[in-house]
Amino acid sequence: MTGHLVEYRSFRAAFGRVPAEKGRKDAGNAGAALQEVVRGIDFYIDEHETFALVGESGSGKTVSAQALMRLINEDWIHYSGGEILFQGRNILAMEEKELRELRGRDMGMIFQEPMTSLNPLHTIEKQLAESLFLHQGISRQKGRPLITDWLRRVGLRDAEKRLGAYPHELSGGERQRVMIALALLNKPRLLIADEPTTALDVTIQDQILTLIQELQNELGMAVLFITHNLEVVRRVAGRVAVMRDGSIIESGSVESVFDAPKEEYTRLLLGDRRESVPRSDPSAPVAAEARDVKVYFPIKKGFLRRVKDYVRAVDGVSFTLRRGQSLGIAGESGSGKTTLGKALLMLEKSGGSIAIGGREIGGLDENSLRPLRRKMQIIFQDPYGSLNPRMTIENIVGEGLLIHRLCEKEERRERVRKALEEVGMGGESFLDRYPNEFSGGQRQRIALARSLILEPEILVLDEPTSSLDRTIQFQVVKLLRELQETRNLSYVFISHDLRLVRSLCADIIIMKAGRIVEAGPTAEILENPKEDYTRELLRTAFS
Repeated sequence: MTGHLVEYRSFRAAFGRVPAEKGRKDAGNAGAALQEVVRGIDFYIDEHETFALVGESGSGKTVSAQALMRLINEDWIHYSGGEILFQGRNILAMEEKELRELRGRDMGMIFQEPMTSLNPLHTIEKQLAESLFLHQGISRQKGRPLITDWLRRVGLRDAEKRLGAYPHELSGGERQRVMIALALLNKPRLLIADEPTTALDVTIQDQILTLIQELQNELGMAVLFITHNLEVVRRVAGRVAVMRDGSIIESGSVESVFDAPKEEYTRLLLGDRRESVPRSDPSAPVAAEARDVKVYFPIKKGFLRRVKDYVRAVDGVSFTLRRGQSLGIAGESGSGKTTLGKALLMLEKSGGSIAIGGREIGGLDENSLRPLRRKMQIIFQDPYGSLNPRMTIENIVGEGLLIHRLCEKEERRERVRKALEEVGMGGESFLDRYPNEFSGGQRQRIALARSLILEPEILVLDEPTSSLDRTIQFQVVKLLRELQETRNLSYVFISHDLRLVRSLCADIIIMKAGRIVEAGPTAEILENPKEDYTRELLRTAFS
């Protein structure tokens, strides 16, 4: 019997498909078919404490955390050694019935990619109500006030109005907040938080971290915190372990590891990579221009589903994007940033005027727009939702080459390989693998390669680094700046991370509730903000 709430003992895991006749228990004998992703790790979590697991994308953090609830399809993941104990019971030896009793009741999990963990066919209210009924026996009608209260507590704007919304009707940050409410609804004994604030702006991130800490104190809950954000670790955790290539290379109290790191890799993670702020060139030609853009979503109620109100996602926004420069769009989740980016590329119906290269595109039909699609590319916030799970990486990245007939099929593989190398995904073996075989950060890099391979003129980057660790984030920003200089690219960089906006964007607009609060040169806005809202964003981002 262990004295710890959770204990990993020489835990090993391997990834890859094994012939069905071997079965999971025999998977260790499959040999070359498997790739070891966790290599004999040891750590423990005590009651009431927060333990952080940090490292680059692909280091094995998420695999280790999901193994605690046995969430990965066991046709693909094989636990080749060691134990994971919860209250002295070996999770790896449990039957499915025992696991179901633990999941959701004793353990809750906040997933990194909320769009893939929320049911797209059910409303937000129905999904939270189902969890309440299964674990507490509370009916949907009686549970509505509790559900609404939880959605408010995690910062969902107009919570009562959004109960009938489906996941696709929410922004990435709003979906993450719903996921957090779902994980905390039943007040679990252990919360596994896998990048819980990745998609959230800094002000909501601050609220969520405060909420988790308050609930931990209230419930005596333990937290396993998976993240690449070292600022968050310093704030919430008492102890930390640093993972690299499936192994724990350093662990201890947060103070000892962060203030006196022993490993060079840990020092690299902690390093400050502040870049100079790019300067705008007002004489550069206009790449895109938006004037009084509006995007309203109807709210329908009643048996006849009549329109009763509108969600004003974008409400009269104007801006100018110049060739070879970057425009940052910052603000809280749900402020309209993503919707504005989609409207610019005609992926969302909008009012007002949008011109690309001086040509008004608002009235063009799909056939007329198709030749322009190659010049206007977008990288979505949720990489897993935008990558076809049935296609190999070669086909995903190279699909645009075939659609636009830019090269012969024989040449495509080499161009795809080079595009992946540019974003740090070098290796011939990557080409024949599928999206589910990669971490969240790796999938985002694949999405970046898919857009860049078409050599666009305008690239809308919707939180392109939100799922990447800090070291890779600045590598990607450096890559984007180099590509911008060599290809004269124009970027619309949508982000809640003002550090990254400062590194890439010459100009910035600050949005709140669908409107522009403040706009101008990035250096001027960040050094001398005029609005209280902007000052609050800066305080939470750079404190």
